[in-house]
Amino acid sequence: MTTKRIAVVTGTGHGMGKAIAESLRSAGHTVHGVDRDEADLSNPDAAKQYFQKIGQVDILVNCAGGVVGQTHKPLDEVTDESWKAIFDANLQTTFLSTRAVIKGMKENGWGRIVNISSGAGRSVSLTGIQAYATAKAAQIGFTRQMAHELGQYGITVNCIAPGFVLSNPSTIAQWESYGAEGQAKLKAGIATRRLGKAEDIANGVSFFTSEASDWVTGQCLSIDGGHSLF
Repeated sequence: MTTKRIAVVTGTGHGMGKAIAESLRSAGHTVHGVDRDEADLSNPDAAKQYFQKIGQVDILVNCAGGVVGQTHKPLDEVTDESWKAIFDANLQTTFLSTRAVIKGMKENGWGRIVNISSGAGRSVSLTGIQAYATAKAAQIGFTRQMAHELGQYGITVNCIAPGFVLSNPSTIAQWESYGAEGQAKLKAGIATRRLGKAEDIANGVSFFTSEASDWVTGQCLSIDGGHSLF
């Protein structure tokens, strides 16, 4: 029987975050979903206030992020502001949210943290956005370091690196920009020959947040239909 927990999922405005929140609710957990319109978790004061309002958190899924509406530019044309915007959305929110919940998890001797990175963090970004690939790689490094630090308190920290999932307006626009030939080429590079669904990612989160994963920490699981094999 699954113990019912208090969970926070960031980035629930659409796509993967929404599916993850729904999956955790279906498992019986109390889930607080948050998107940037509700609280800017890249802002230290806003993050602190949000998590103080929630109170005890047993499960944290850091799904907030994305390319924040950006497209590829050569590095010598990338502005300080655009670089920072992607790091704030992807890495800063992960750092601040994790920092906010671990005191309570330590006191309880139990916690589950799952960071949603990207295949871009393990290889290269299909969009070519340098800051995105770098921030997602940093999330993987943060996952490993926090797993090492927090394991002694009964807290596991794991990571998922999704492949191409049609989960939000940015990925839909990216997919459409490839045209029929580019779409066929992308699918040919996926062993299962299909794009991912938000529910595929939610399934991975369900495992990492369950009692069954109690001896699994510091891992980065590629859920990409086998794309990383190629």
